[in-house]
Amino acid sequence: MKIAIASDHAGFAYKQKIIAFLKAARHEVRDFGTNSEDPVDYPLFIHPAAEAVARGEYERGIVLGGSGNGEAMVANKVRGIRCALCWTEQTSIWSRQHNDANVLSIGQRTIDEKTALLIVHTWLETPFEGGRHARRVAMIEEQK
Repeated sequence: MKIAIASDHAGFAYKQKIIAFLKAARHEVRDFGTNSEDPVDYPLFIHPAAEAVARGEYERGIVLGGSGNGEAMVANKVRGIRCALCWTEQTSIWSRQHNDANVLSIGQRTIDEKTALLIVHTWLETPFEGGRHARRVAMIEEQK
């Protein structure tokens, strides 16, 4: 799978761990930045990654920050993006099954590294259920 990934300074450490995890699983990854823990403005990195997913250049995206909230907000401003902030394995499952989330947001300051990697793995492996959920996803897209 082709995956776009981006973070701010507060999500940088987990981003590096997730990139290594994804590459080990043979995913193609493009890092949209940032490139260190020096303070940055996260929209500068999150927006381009979300746009690349929306254009179809990448199948999925992962964005990270301290809480993941701001990153999800930025990503969700892009038409065609359904970014879910996940903090447990179960929230990642529902985001895929029910919402067909194409971008995942994680807060480095809110969960441990092991949980973050479990969320990424589960989110990538969980299919969209379709059915009644497809109608709702279509309604989300009509709102943008």
